[in-house]
Amino acid sequence: MNREARKQLNREKLLDRGVQLLMENGYHATGIQGILASVNIPKGSFYNYFSSKEAFGAEVIRHYIEPFIAQLDDFLSRPDLDPLSALRSYFDTLIQESARNDFKGGCLLGNLMGEIGDTSDTCRRVLQEAVHCYRDKIRQGLVQAQARGQVRTDRSAEELADLMVDYWQGTLLRMKIERSVVPLHAFMRHIFEHTLPG
Repeated sequence: MNREARKQLNREKLLDRGVQLLMENGYHATGIQGILASVNIPKGSFYNYFSSKEAFGAEVIRHYIEPFIAQLDDFLSRPDLDPLSALRSYFDTLIQESARNDFKGGCLLGNLMGEIGDTSDTCRRVLQEAVHCYRDKIRQGLVQAQARGQVRTDRSAEELADLMVDYWQGTLLRMKIERSVVPLHAFMRHIFEHTLPG
């Protein structure tokens, strides 16, 4: 493996581990040395990959949200699912994953919004970008569902997508303290049975 490929691999390992540690411990309680040690990268080499801990946090946010957007896109692209069923199936999958994870973690975006959303401009901007990107992917599905007459049209798809994202984030926080899928199922019922239908 050449030097550039090894550097990229190490960077991916740092980001993967960063997601895990930030989910478990939060931003402030996660130290650079601990991250490096956990992936067997020598001390002092962190700055070969990231200019600062804040820059690392921003990249972890991007790294975290990408698979969720890709997963949602996969559901919306399935020919056997109409747009509303695709959105419902996507959130059903997230609920199953939350239960398998014993209701721990929640969403890294929501966790960091609460912890550093108003103290780090760099991370705040990236959190905002990630939330908007996620919202826009949900909006895409809602636009398709509106065109099929599955979703109300008296409110814009963007407004409904914002509501879903905000409600989901709050529901995940509630899930963590209740240690139960009950809040998540309430989200599904309120959104898909009462809020979205025309």
